[in-house]
Amino acid sequence: MSKPGKTHLIKLCVGAERVEDLLEWQASARAKGPDGLPRHVTRMWPKRAAEVLDGGSLFWVFKGLVLCRQPILRLDEVDRGDGIIRCGIVLDPAVTRVAATPKRPFQGWRYLAPEDAPRDLPRGRESEEALPVDLQTALAEIGVL
Repeated sequence: MSKPGKTHLIKLCVGAERVEDLLEWQASARAKGPDGLPRHVTRMWPKRAAEVLDGGSLFWVFKGLVLCRQPILRLDEVDRGDGIIRCGIVLDPAVTRVAATPKRPFQGWRYLAPEDAPRDLPRGRESEEALPVDLQTALAEIGVL
């Protein structure tokens, strides 16, 4: 049984190769909720919502590497008029870059325990230009990043 408290989510960032691609998408009106905050809409509602909302983040995977995270602010019901209530994962617009960490492909989102979450990059490194994805992947695989 997992202990109560913070739990993260992890999701593939489909259609994006870089963190900048995600930021560009989230700046568009289509990616924002009515309050102007970025959100990711999904069919499934987290059963462990209380844990996710207790300081959890959504970790994003780009081309096989976890590269950043965004704090989850709340979960909203989203009704697109088709009778299906979806989950809108409302995100803090601030993106925190994390140590590049390899992750195999998977579908949908998954829970991520705090002890398995990649560490945040040290202050000052988050604005450095990112290495090419293939180089980040190679370095992460050998444990350098």
